[in-house]
Amino acid sequence: MRFSKQRLNRTLLLRQHLLERVDRTPAQLVEHLVGLQAQEPMPPYLSLAARLTAFDPIGLSNQIESRELARVLSLRDTVHLHLPADALTLPVWAAPVRDRELRMSQTIGAAREVDRAAFAAAVRTVLADGPLPQRALSAALAERFPSYTGAQLGSVARVTEVLVQLPPRGCWKPTASTAVAYDFAERWLGAPLSSPDVPELVRRYLRAFGPATAADVTTWSGITRLAPVLKAMEDLVRHEDEDGKVLYDVEGSPVADEDTPAPVRMLGTYDNVWLSHAGRDRVTAPERRNAWMGVNGAQSNALFVDGWLEGLWRIDDGKVVLGEILRPLTKAEQAGLDEEIARVEALLAL
Repeated sequence: MRFSKQRLNRTLLLRQHLLERVDRTPAQLVEHLVGLQAQEPMPPYLSLAARLTAFDPIGLSNQIESRELARVLSLRDTVHLHLPADALTLPVWAAPVRDRELRMSQTIGAAREVDRAAFAAAVRTVLADGPLPQRALSAALAERFPSYTGAQLGSVARVTEVLVQLPPRGCWKPTASTAVAYDFAERWLGAPLSSPDVPELVRRYLRAFGPATAADVTTWSGITRLAPVLKAMEDLVRHEDEDGKVLYDVEGSPVADEDTPAPVRMLGTYDNVWLSHAGRDRVTAPERRNAWMGVNGAQSNALFVDGWLEGLWRIDDGKVVLGEILRPLTKAEQAGLDEEIARVEALLAL
């Protein structure tokens, strides 16, 4: 099949459950999407509210506290909210991405030369009695490696160890401090780290984000040299885009019609729906993406109209404040926006 740009847009939205909300649990959707971008606390809640027919943010928060979901550095070296099984495997797969950060990070600087075995042993010693706030972990490491700053060593720990960000970080309207605190993922989740089934991860990506190129899978994951993996997967079907590029897909995955209506949806500052393809153009035109980035790279919450990024918004004291709307809206689109604003404000009131 040859996919037009519009069919790719609608098919992505279909598989992301952004054409129509679905009756699933948050955990089921987190699993389907292979995690949620969570480097800021609010976006996962907005991502789920935009996709589920019924969503209780307090319930999601409780699942983070009960260790049914975990915040961990994984895809693209960014914090994601995952089910435990993914939190224990995806960081192992993504280790080369963290290694690149170790080599290139200006924050880490000369601390990248620290003896890895001695450093790992020091982290185990410092965390032996249980989790610690990031500041305390960094300070304790600085005592053991005085040639480097605590900030440098805390960043080294972040990328060389698989650490979970503990609640109340990422919880809904927390009353305690949300400063980052860490524990070993294995201890927090009660199971060992393990290597994932990479072909199955590719299939999961395609079910949620496909059809896609090998470069798209790299953009989503941060992992390079994936073309041979996809080429070797004989169960995948091959399509092509308007430029003749090969698009891989899982056989039988749903495909949307080009003219399928796409309702207004309000997402947070980050959502993998627009961060997981090499062209970054499945749901965002370049000029719209630049508006989202802002003049100083300060991202705004994203408003999608008719399947495309068409506006910016923010939250102020529990209310939606619209920013720049990037094109005139029809009466029907404005009505859809009003409905979504009411839904988001009802969520924020919980």
